[in-house]
Amino acid sequence: MQHAVGSPLPPPHQPGQGPVGWQPAAQHPGAPQGPAPLPPPPAAPPQPSVPPLPTAPPPPDTTGHVPLPPGGPVGMPSAPPAATTVPDPTATTLAVLLIGPAGAGKTSVAKYWADHRRVPTAHISLDDVREWVRSGFADPQSGWNDNSEAQYRLARRTCGFAARNFLANGISCILDDAVFPDRPVVGLGGWKRHVGPGLLPVVLLPGLDIVLERNAERRGNRRLTDEEVARIHGRMAGWYGSGLPIIDNSQLDVPGTARVLDEVLARAIASPPNW
Repeated sequence: MQHAVGSPLPPPHQPGQGPVGWQPAAQHPGAPQGPAPLPPPPAAPPQPSVPPLPTAPPPPDTTGHVPLPPGGPVGMPSAPPAATTVPDPTATTLAVLLIGPAGAGKTSVAKYWADHRRVPTAHISLDDVREWVRSGFADPQSGWNDNSEAQYRLARRTCGFAARNFLANGISCILDDAVFPDRPVVGLGGWKRHVGPGLLPVVLLPGLDIVLERNAERRGNRRLTDEEVARIHGRMAGWYGSGLPIIDNSQLDVPGTARVLDEVLARAIASPPNW
């Protein structure tokens, strides 16, 4: 049958229905009506509850098969039991903080001292750790502000964390930093908090002429203006009268300064400074 163009199409046929006037086919008794429905499957028997397996403790911090003791605050070094025995700092696990102005020779002395000890020793330079920050480095030479102080604090905390872990695993540490006696915010208190009360501070303080001469040999952002070097050196003079050991290495080369440092540390082990 033709439908007019644009007229709606008839609805589709539904099962059991036909065009108007058709009757569904009569059902004959006895005729097959399709497959009989299957009975539902039997219910599964209840399963006994199984207790959860115990969780294994986390594995210890290891490098390969070597366990690493965790680092903790460094305690005071113990003096030898006999009063007549002179402590040997070259064979003792120590944490040393070498303080001084730019050009005092801190890094050179610290490296030499660490290289020539009889026990494993690490050198940790705060300036090196500060310069791990590449993009966005807050250079204190451009002005001391919130960013440079925050990066200094972060570097000091990183150095303290490294020192505690080295010392916990039997490796001595010598750290170097230009700590100012008149800046308690970024002074010794932070180092003591991050490393521990057993940290032994020693000040290197040569004369101003020597510091200016050594600073002139520096390159890059480690070199300061003469005015800045003089200002820093004047502030470092505040360590006199502080009770900390001070080494004037104006007339000493690096090996000679390292020998004097061992003598100072031997006295500090026997009678730790109160700081």
